[in-house]
This record gives sequence, structure tokens and C-alpha cells, in this order.
Amino acid sequence: MKPKILRYLIISLIISFALSFCRSSWQDENKKNKFLISLVLSSLENYHFEPKDINDDFAEKVFKTYVLQLDYNKRLLLQSDVDKLEKIKYQIDDEIKDGNSNFFEISYSIAEKRLKNVEDYFTEILEKPFDFNKKEEFETDPEERNYAYDDKSLKEVWRKMLKNQALRKVHFYLEKQEKDKKESDTVKIESFSFLEEKSRKKVLKTYKDWFKRMNQLEKKDRFNLYLNCITNVFDPHTNYYPPREKENFDISMSGQLEGIGATLQSSDGYIKIVRIITGSPSWKQGELKNGDLITKVAQADGEPVDVIDMRLDDAVQLIRGKKGTEVRLTVKKKDGSYKVIPIIRDVVVIETTYAKSSLIEDKDKKYKIAYIDLPIFYVDFKNSGGRRCSDDIEKELKKINDENVDALILDLRNNTGGSLNDVVKIGGFFIKDGPIVQVKTSNKKVNVLKDNDPRVQFDKPVVVLVNSISASASEILAAALQDYKRAIIIGSKSTFGKGTVQRFVNFDDILPPIYDYMKPTGSIKLTTQKFYRIDGHSTQLKGVTPDIILPDNYSFFEFGEKEQDFAIKWDEILSANYVVCTDYLKNIKRIKKNSKKRSKKNKDFSLIYESAQFLKKRSEDTKISLNYEKYKKNEEKIEKISEKYKDLFTKKTDLEFSNLKIDMIEIEKDTTILKSRKEWLNALAKDIYVKESFSVLKELIDK
Repeated sequence: MKPKILRYLIISLIISFALSFCRSSWQDENKKNKFLISLVLSSLENYHFEPKDINDDFAEKVFKTYVLQLDYNKRLLLQSDVDKLEKIKYQIDDEIKDGNSNFFEISYSIAEKRLKNVEDYFTEILEKPFDFNKKEEFETDPEERNYAYDDKSLKEVWRKMLKNQALRKVHFYLEKQEKDKKESDTVKIESFSFLEEKSRKKVLKTYKDWFKRMNQLEKKDRFNLYLNCITNVFDPHTNYYPPREKENFDISMSGQLEGIGATLQSSDGYIKIVRIITGSPSWKQGELKNGDLITKVAQADGEPVDVIDMRLDDAVQLIRGKKGTEVRLTVKKKDGSYKVIPIIRDVVVIETTYAKSSLIEDKDKKYKIAYIDLPIFYVDFKNSGGRRCSDDIEKELKKINDENVDALILDLRNNTGGSLNDVVKIGGFFIKDGPIVQVKTSNKKVNVLKDNDPRVQFDKPVVVLVNSISASASEILAAALQDYKRAIIIGSKSTFGKGTVQRFVNFDDILPPIYDYMKPTGSIKLTTQKFYRIDGHSTQLKGVTPDIILPDNYSFFEFGEKEQDFAIKWDEILSANYVVCTDYLKNIKRIKKNSKKRSKKNKDFSLIYESAQFLKKRSEDTKISLNYEKYKKNEEKIEKISEKYKDLFTKKTDLEFSNLKIDMIEIEKDTTILKSRKEWLNALAKDIYVKESFSVLKELIDK
């Protein structure tokens, strides 16, 4: 649907509701919540790919989702609380249609009351030593536990939970002490009781920080959770985004932000610097260091704002700002001294977001293969002329063509998707022209998105690497190149299985100026389309099955979209008209057979397969003994088995990795970037999946 039509239709749906409130009513948070519910529901009912009937069945799904989100670990609510909410669950659908939030108000009151109650538990429990000689167990999987039936039983849940965490720390300290003792005669041996007390203090600090964060949550944060439980019943990728979350999403998709370029975390009430981004304003200014604690933030020569005990996201909003503006940070240094550090904000580039290339050669230098890593299908939504992945991939292909490579490995592992337009363009770089993906809208109309550019930017053999996390746009590209028989897909048993397309609607953009006083209202990410392979099959739930399947740590886990609640179903449509490439995958049966032989003979792949079985078995053993001796024996057993797998991904293959010559001009200008690149190439040299891809490509080259 065109943005202008969308704007006017949504306005028409909310205008009668909005006009019922005078300007002063927006001081009442509940009235604004009512408006948000109506705005979100109007969007869902009219523009979602599969609109739902808002009825009792819908209400029950929202109820189950919300209660689960409210207290997943079952350490807050009592069974009586859940029962109380269950009695009014069938009001939810009526309230949603009326724009009311009575169910939420009651649940919020219950959650706040329980949070205050359990806050007293952990300090009282951790005041006394734990008896680790007692034979008892703790069920770590909340799905295997019932809700506590009264305060006493809830307190018992907390006791076992805290004891389990203290036990883990005691064991860690004792093991470390034993190891240090073997390496040095001067190590001071601490008693079990001393280490037990030390462990309780560590756990105490952890939960003090946790409760501080929980108490900093505002009512609107809880309400946003409730809104998302409503949207998620439509499908798992339809979400309401408060303004700050949308800003963070845009940053993740563009790889850029305007600020100082420092990664922050909350620590003991302070805002702590944990990483300075290379090339950022903080890095150039030079005075801000890892470990510094921010105590105050001022805008240029304005009055400093104390940020001690402030929510991290609130502090971040003070520190971020427009390019060219000044922020002054008062920081506490590691030596205890305080310093005011002025920093001029600028565009911060997060390089790990972007595509990068390397060259791979075997020792005989017979084959030269390019490798491109694409972490995400990034695009700058706010800037039409901003950086986007399709432009960068085209540049990378030109550079590797100039290096006269024999083939290409395109790595889409852990790539969760992104821009649909860019994946269509990138797919076109490998074929002459033709369809890349089919897209069906809510009115069931199917559009075929094509590459109309007759150029082929790379015309040599290609392997696409995927895994179970590769999703959405990654699956579109892998599927298209597989259907064209243009590339061999290598990876885990299946990709993620997300076959839907979302678009953002920023409510502030569609509301007319007379409602400026109620902004910001946030955005909704709506599933509006479903995409299909050019052969007509959907990737939804099923994902893309690689041509060559290699074991990984998730081989025995059920993983992906099919495990998500309320996921849209799989189906298929008619195939698009396309012409298969005939010159690239000759002898594919022999190549697949040879790869299978190599992987079976490869000790590392055999160990990965065993490790995956071991991890699956461990995940199913959810009961933990709280008896130290029994816990210790179990940990020793696990450690003995794990010893077999400790060298996985640590040994270098026989391949040689290097930067492209043209890239080295820029890389060598900055020692930090040079070091980062060396670490990246070193990691690739240990990657057995890249090694097997290289072996497959050798056979394709020699065909």
C-alpha cells in the first residue's frame, strides 16, 4: 500500500477516537495508552498480511503470551495471581476494541506488588550460609515448574535459585584455587566457608543490580510489553516500537549513529565505558578510556545532569546527539580522580555491520578464491543517499574481479536479513536477468521482483554459506541462487525459516500537526507480505535446505521460525518464469558425494556432530543437584566429556588468508583497524566450514 493512502486511512480510523479527547487529557497516561491501543489495532486490522478476529480465542492467546512474558521464570507471580488474571482474560478482546486497558492495569498492580514482596527475599536468604551437604535439587526449566501457591513456596523457589547460583560460584572459586595452587606455591588457600561467603556476596550484588533495573522500569515500559503481546498474536515479527527502540533498530540496520562512539553499560549505579569504537569522536578525542565511570552529562556549557543511578537508556539519550554538537562528560577515572571531557559528536560508523572481503589461497597457490562476509542486509532508512549493502557488495565484487579470482564464497551465516530491495539487487549481480523473489500481499496478489539489469557482476563459481540463524533476506538470496543453479548452498540442516516481509509505520509521520502534543507515539513494524522462492515454494517455517549439509552445534535442536508461537503457515504458489543457469554446477552429484566423504573423514566435523549430541543431552537435563559433592562429580563428568571438544575451531586450516591489495591502502593507515583485520583473518583461517567451501569450489573450478 502506498504511504499516502496508508496515512489517510489510518487517520480516518483514529480521528473520531482522537477528537473525543481535549488537549489536557493527554496529561493522563491512561488516556494516551487508550489512544495507542486504538492506533495499533487499526494498523493491525487493516494492513497486516493475515488480519485476526478480535474475539475470545484471540484474548486467550494474548493472555497466555502476556503472563509468560510477565514472569517467564515463575519467580514473581503466585498461582492465585495467574488465576485472578485468568478470570478476566475474556475481557481483553473487548477492551482492545474499545481502546481500554483495564486488564493491563490490574496485571500491572499485581506485578508491582509481587516485585516489592520478593525484593525482601534475596537479602534475607543470602544473609545466612547455605548448607551444601543437604540432598536437594533445583528445576532450572520454568516450564517444568508450577507457579508457587503462596509466599512461603515462592520464597522456597528463590532460596533454591539463589543457592544454585552461589553453588556455581563456590565451585568456580575452588576449581580456580586448585589450578592456581598447581602453578604456584605462593597461592593463599581460602577455606570453603570463606569462598561460600564470597559467593553469596557476589550473588547479592547481582540481584541488587537486577532489582535496581526492575525498579527503574516505568509503567509505560510494562504497557509496551502488553502492546507487543497483542501484536505478537498476529505473528512473531509484528511489533510495537517505542521511539527509543526504533532509533536503536535504525542504528542496527544502518551501522551508523550520531554520538560519541562508546559502548556503555550500567554498573553499580554508574554508566561505565566498556568499549571505544575505533575512529569515533571519543577515540579521536583520546581522553575517554575503557573502565571510566560517567557521573554527569552536560550539553556544551549547559548545566550538568547527574546520571548516577539513572536508567541506561535515559543516560544514552543525553549522550547521543546531533553531529557537530558538544557533550561534556564528567567521569570518574580508575585512580579515583574526576575529569570533565568535552567531545564533539559526529557520525559513528559501526564497521562490523558492513560487508568486507578477503582472498583465500591454498599452499600451492593453484587456486585464488574470494571471500565476502555480509553480516546483515543493511540500509540507512533515514537517508536515501546513505550507505546500503547492495552498493557495497557491488564494489566488493569489482575489487575481487580486479584480483582475478577463480571463485567466491559469500558468507551469510548469522545474517538475520534486512532490506528486500537490496537482496533483489544483489541476487541480480550473479545472473543475467530474471526474477529473484515472489511477494504476495494481503489481497493475495503476487508480484514478481526481478533483476532487469543484463550485467553479470560476477560470473564465476559461487558457494553461499548459511546456518540455522540465516533468515529472511539471507534465505531469499540463497534460495534464488539455488533455484537458478547458480551457486552451491552449504550449511546446517536448514536456515531459520522466516518467509515474511515487514514494513514500518511511524505514527508520528501519519498524525496531522494538531496532534503534535501527543508525540512521540512510536512505530509499528507490520508483516504486510509473504515472499516465495521463484520455484513457488515458501521459505516460511521450512527455510532453505542446503545442497551440502554440514554438522553444527545446533544439529539436534529444534530451531527457527517453526518454533515461534503464532508463526504464519507454510504454503506454495505457482512458479515464476525463469531460466536455470546451465554452466556453473556441472557434476554437482559427484561434488556433493565427495563433500560428504570429506566431512565424514574429517575429525573436526565428527567431533562437532558428537558435541551437538552432547549439548542436546545436556539441555534436556534441567534438574541441578544442590549438594556440592554430587554437583562437583557431575561437573567433573561434563568437563571430562567436554575435553574432547576444547580444541574445536582453534586449529588453523592449511589455507592462507589475506586482505585485498586495494583495501590494504586504507587498512595500513590505522594500526587499530590493521589489528582488527589480522584477528578477523586469523579466525577465518580456523574456520572449517570455509575450508570445506574452498574444497567444493576447487572441484567446480576444475569441472
